[in-house]
Amino acid sequence: MSDASASHCLHKLRFFQTPEHECSYLPDREASTVFVDPSAVLSNKIYSQLALVGFRRSGCYLYMPRCHDCSACMPIRLPVHDFQPSRCQRRIWKKNQDLTIHIKDDLFCDEHYRLYERYLQYRHPGGGMDNTTPDKYRGFLRCSWMDTRFIEFRLKRKLLCIAVTDFLIDGLSAVYTCYEPGYEKRSLGTFAIMWQVEAAKRFNMPWLYLGYWIEASTKMNYKTRFKPYEVFRNGCWQRYG
Repeated sequence: MSDASASHCLHKLRFFQTPEHECSYLPDREASTVFVDPSAVLSNKIYSQLALVGFRRSGCYLYMPRCHDCSACMPIRLPVHDFQPSRCQRRIWKKNQDLTIHIKDDLFCDEHYRLYERYLQYRHPGGGMDNTTPDKYRGFLRCSWMDTRFIEFRLKRKLLCIAVTDFLIDGLSAVYTCYEPGYEKRSLGTFAIMWQVEAAKRFNMPWLYLGYWIEASTKMNYKTRFKPYEVFRNGCWQRYG
């Protein structure tokens, strides 16, 4: 699909909005989401253009938070060619140089799923996410029209971490990262983002998209430790750090 065709398709897309529901991140707040018509014919190029205005992928759905009287969820991305690692991040990078990295196509792999399952049970016990199944795993991470890769980080033969990554037209998008419980000292989540930054540089892509950032959410503080970063607010990307 050409850029002109993708732009034409964008104008024809229909968008819907969910009813208000309990916010997953901020207590005592109601949330709502705008999403692209699930019956629309989508593509990598269409998603790449929507990512420029803050949309995100979950499975085959494209969505963006749009809540009444709240704009706490802000899209965040890293301009990879300007990235300046902190001293701590440089130590994490050096600590993980004994890992081997493999880029795998988006095919179901039982080894990947079992790691994902252990990670959810460790990080989100009793929260609902830990009650996963292979179908839920596929529905969350995989998409027939998207160029998605599963980045493996291995210590010798042992799989320690997977970074699910979308390859957009102008950047990479970090979909989800999970790692083996018991290896927290390696800071594998941070290392995975740094590897994605370097991968975007190698592919001559300017951006690494990190999803949404909420300033008041401690779970999301790690995203602004990568500097500089940009957040999408008031209709444009603004740089910080």
